[in-house]
Amino acid sequence: MPNDAEILRALFDAALNAALPEGKFDGRLPPKPQGRTIVLGAGKASARMATAFEEAWTRAGGTWEGLVVTRYGHAAPTRFVEIVEASHPVPDEAGLNAARRILALAQQAGPDDLVVCLMSGGASALLSLPADGVTLADKQNLNHALLKSGAPIGEMNLVRKSLSAIKGGRLAAAAGKTQLVTYLISDVPGDDPGSIGSGPTIPERVDPDVVLNILRKYGIDVPEHVHQAIKTNTIDGAPAGGALHMLATPKMALDTAAARAREFGLLPLILGDAIEGEAREVGRVMAGIAQSARRHGYPVRAPCVLLSGGETTVTVQGQGRGGRNAEFLLSLSLALKGEATVSAIACDTDGIDGSEDNAGAWFDPMLHELARGKGMDLAAYLASNDAYTAFAELDRLVVTGPTLTNVNDFRGILIR
Repeated sequence: MPNDAEILRALFDAALNAALPEGKFDGRLPPKPQGRTIVLGAGKASARMATAFEEAWTRAGGTWEGLVVTRYGHAAPTRFVEIVEASHPVPDEAGLNAARRILALAQQAGPDDLVVCLMSGGASALLSLPADGVTLADKQNLNHALLKSGAPIGEMNLVRKSLSAIKGGRLAAAAGKTQLVTYLISDVPGDDPGSIGSGPTIPERVDPDVVLNILRKYGIDVPEHVHQAIKTNTIDGAPAGGALHMLATPKMALDTAAARAREFGLLPLILGDAIEGEAREVGRVMAGIAQSARRHGYPVRAPCVLLSGGETTVTVQGQGRGGRNAEFLLSLSLALKGEATVSAIACDTDGIDGSEDNAGAWFDPMLHELARGKGMDLAAYLASNDAYTAFAELDRLVVTGPTLTNVNDFRGILIR
């Protein structure tokens, strides 16, 4: 029987494989157009999506061109789609220039052309084209403030849409009456297409008052010209004219991990694919569920595994090296108080937990004994948002490198 670490990693790998775009375009391709096929995209998974689309479109006998922007280090080999790398989660000039070029390509498309859009999580920062009167520095400052505020991704994306010249359906509007097809890999709770990458091809009118209330709620001050741009940068909420295809979602990843758990003789229970909240608070809640399962067989009887996805947040107060998955996991381990039969893993499926070089971390029942042997106060690490350092010292980091996909967080709690 594999040990806990091997089982947990196998579950995570199964979830990752379910999130890859290879083979997902078959049976979902549009007819070949009379004119050009223009491939546009943005996000952490967009380069790998472009590679997979090229393979499928080649088999269909089509020709194509295009441009995709992804995170630094997340490029993939393509034949005719140009791959540009840019900064995430805070936008930079490379992303700005790529967004300008992508918008121009959409505007150039004619009625006989086909525009294929490949969108995944991360597009909000990577496809950064400020609204009139707003500078890149304005958006960078606002992104920094939002990332430290603890605001959930849905609220952050509403703010981003309100200050964008390309998100919230503005890319679709630029394409006009050209045939438009959008392929998505979801990293958002509920898989709302308008929230994935802030919906460049999903027209939506964002209420300025809602956006301003979000900023007030988190105590984020913006200059007067940014305030005015939020009020005036609106778009009609007409429905998108193009087709939408969801290639991968958090639920698909969790379902695949659940099937893999059964192969190990474990009873899987999926707690949800859209769990949000402060990472340390979610950790404490999950600890209570795990203890109930271990002691009372409720809501599931051991041996079992509790699976969940979604995106937690961290309100940064300390000066440590964190990551929301590492913070969740450290909080979980502390709340379990060294429970002898519980192990767990928590990773971001894009391979990057926050801004560090790890996907996440894992622990087994030996964690607290190891920490005591090293004289480590795990509660102090949590208090300073320094979970990365704690798990690094204990050799419990999970390092994958960029996975070139993204269906958000994966959490697995194994109960013997």
